[in-house]
Amino acid sequence: MENREDLTSILPFLPLCLRSSSLFWPPPVVEALKALSQGPHYSNVNSGQVLSLAISDIRNSLSLPEFSISSSASDGFALFFDDLIPRAEAAKWFEEVVPKLADLLLRLPSLLESHYEKADGGIVKGVNTGLRLLESQQSGIVFLTQELVGALLACSFFFLFPTSERGAKHLPTINFDHLFAYLYDHYDEKLENKLKCIVHYFERIASSMPGGYVSFERKVLALEHGTFCFPYPKENFWSQSNISLCPFKISNSGFIEDQPNEAIEVDFANKHLGGGALSRGCVQEEIRFMINPELIAGMLFLPCMADNEAIEIVGTERFSNYAGYASSFRFGGDHVDRKEIDVLGRRKRRIIAIDALSRPGKNQYRIECLLREINKALCGFLDHFKCHQYQKFFQDAGFLGRQHDLNDEESGGHSEVYHLSLGNPSTSSQTIEETLASQLLKNHEAHYCQPSDYQQEIGVVTGNWGCGAFGGDSQVKAMLQWLAASQAFRPFILYYTFDLEALQMLGQVAQWISSQGWTVGELWNMLVEYSVQRLRGESGAGFFSWLLPSLKSHDTILLDNSHNA
Repeated sequence: MENREDLTSILPFLPLCLRSSSLFWPPPVVEALKALSQGPHYSNVNSGQVLSLAISDIRNSLSLPEFSISSSASDGFALFFDDLIPRAEAAKWFEEVVPKLADLLLRLPSLLESHYEKADGGIVKGVNTGLRLLESQQSGIVFLTQELVGALLACSFFFLFPTSERGAKHLPTINFDHLFAYLYDHYDEKLENKLKCIVHYFERIASSMPGGYVSFERKVLALEHGTFCFPYPKENFWSQSNISLCPFKISNSGFIEDQPNEAIEVDFANKHLGGGALSRGCVQEEIRFMINPELIAGMLFLPCMADNEAIEIVGTERFSNYAGYASSFRFGGDHVDRKEIDVLGRRKRRIIAIDALSRPGKNQYRIECLLREINKALCGFLDHFKCHQYQKFFQDAGFLGRQHDLNDEESGGHSEVYHLSLGNPSTSSQTIEETLASQLLKNHEAHYCQPSDYQQEIGVVTGNWGCGAFGGDSQVKAMLQWLAASQAFRPFILYYTFDLEALQMLGQVAQWISSQGWTVGELWNMLVEYSVQRLRGESGAGFFSWLLPSLKSHDTILLDNSHNA
């Protein structure tokens, strides 16, 4: 175990010790957890106040400094469990749930050891899926059992993760102390209801532990050419693309998370995964992390995203219903997740975290900002697994030598994937490997696409990404996401407008664009022309009314307000 690079990278961020190839808790921690696991009649832990004292003792045994957690967290524990929730519910929590969480923590070392035994190709052949720090610019994937995720989140609940080195690695908050501290210091009903979602999750897994997997993937667009993965596209990539636009579906009501079929569900993310989920935030991303708490586990080992990165999380289970948004958010009771299970044991729920520019103002119309946003979406929407399969095909077929160099010279340094993703044939003669590669990209060659041979049906479900508090132009953002979904060969994009006034004519505009038979390149060029005029002050209209000035005058007035949306 000591020689595992993956374990070595994450060990400073775990509360466990490693010696003689074994992971373990210090003996005083084992003693304390065993006492908790035997219930309140043995441990005397029967209130939030006493539980906070027990947690403090465990933290002291781990030599975790007192200043590393919020000073009011213990008061928040007492407030929530002793005052805010019904007495009968609190009694059940201490009698049934806390002992199960303590037992789960006791098993964390063995769960991790079992995890690493299977990590070297035991889940996905030829791929390391071990828990590790997935640092920026390093693409990779981690597979965790739902049981292991539960144990890690129990560490968060007990404030057991060391935090001293997290800032240097640009890692987000992972312990739950801020949630409890804010509840006490700045009581807000939304905070109480966020905690109700998390407590309900622990009640569910204590009652019946789910047996599936969750995967966490850092997706990266290569900043350098000459590889067989997608490079970070420049302006000419988009302007020259002759890929057809995919179908554009619109819903004015409903929510992304209620999508019944498997799809890419967009998380309007902060660059730090989870955003304010473990503090006072309570908008789209934070709500998603409350109703699907297994998402929080990614905050342990995924540093902030760069402009050329996205994070894909597959397989999380939804445990809670809810109502409201932001200050009106309320826990809505139990949710039974009926998503199907894929061949790797994950629920068919794909959540893509992509962070938009924050409050870009007029700069959002600059070409570099348009590129940043469309490439961020493309990174999330692309099936990066196909790139790796494509590369493996060339390696196995022996085409990575002279032919690769020749193609690079003839294509100006761009890889074959670059040209195929444009919808263009290679600059060299059409060969058997190019034909097969094209089939790979379009998912027509099942042999090379396993286990994602159903990807062709997986569309994009999204909404007003980067708008609202982020200040993005909702009409431009909708078009950019459409372009990215089309370029990624997704079969459709389903857009939830949330009844935003500026998007009332989105359906009519999308239908008109589709009727013209435009390619990705043609719509991109229109967006660029519009943005140049906005920057120069030559137009103050929204994109829709600029593109279709014949829209009814009333609708045009609404559309012209889009830049304020």
